[in-house]
Amino acid sequence: MRSLLAIVVVGGLVVSGLHALVRTSSIEPALVTPQTNIHLEFSGAPGPRLYRVGQELSRGDRSDRLKLIALTFDDGPYPVFTPMLLDVLRELNIPATFFLIGKDASQWPELTRRIESEGNEVADHTYSHPNLDEESDDQVRHEILEGRDVLWALTKDPAVRTLMRPPHGRYNEHTLEVAQSLGYSVVLWTDDSGDWRSVPAGHLERHLLEHATAPEIVLLHSGKLATIEALPAVVERFKRAGYRFVTVGEMLRNVQADELNHPLRRAI
Repeated sequence: MRSLLAIVVVGGLVVSGLHALVRTSSIEPALVTPQTNIHLEFSGAPGPRLYRVGQELSRGDRSDRLKLIALTFDDGPYPVFTPMLLDVLRELNIPATFFLIGKDASQWPELTRRIESEGNEVADHTYSHPNLDEESDDQVRHEILEGRDVLWALTKDPAVRTLMRPPHGRYNEHTLEVAQSLGYSVVLWTDDSGDWRSVPAGHLERHLLEHATAPEIVLLHSGKLATIEALPAVVERFKRAGYRFVTVGEMLRNVQADELNHPLRRAI
């Protein structure tokens, strides 16, 4: 994401700008709830920075109850790859959260319903998948609400009314404020798998194991064959390490936002 007035991370420190926010796989937070104080979480001013350091120091060691992992799949649904992905998830007996594009969901309603009927969670990925950091507040609001309405008509999953992810992870301060005003938590990730680069399954597996955190929200994509191929080995390794696979909604019922925004690194 490019911006002239950006908040970026340099050497692990946040450098302040005015309005725009940058999201990459190395920038926190992974979760912005309706209650999140955006200034405290993002600003590079001394006060908020001291607050975040104090929060880190006060956490101390955390137990294995944080060994939760949510697989999240962006985009689609797609008529070929999404059914293949659902078959593998069913065989592995694990749930996932699907951030669906409203326009695509309306084109494949039966596939959208199948995602929910097999125990997966459906959440809002906007209606047409624009770069929300380039949209006006009214356009952002329209994209979230139209995506919500399409998905709600198809699935009745309450998560479509409470969980959203901005396309490409692109947002600014106003994007977050609009989402908060609509009662949404903005769900990003603790690890970007990189599968959008069309990497081989082996590379994807190594990346996920090397970058594991607890708790963990993994960014994946629905239309990638390598992702489907990598899942059995990845799931086995995480289970052996004591992780439990959950939806994002279940994750948020078991951990606090700050635990996701400052996860523990784990060796898998």
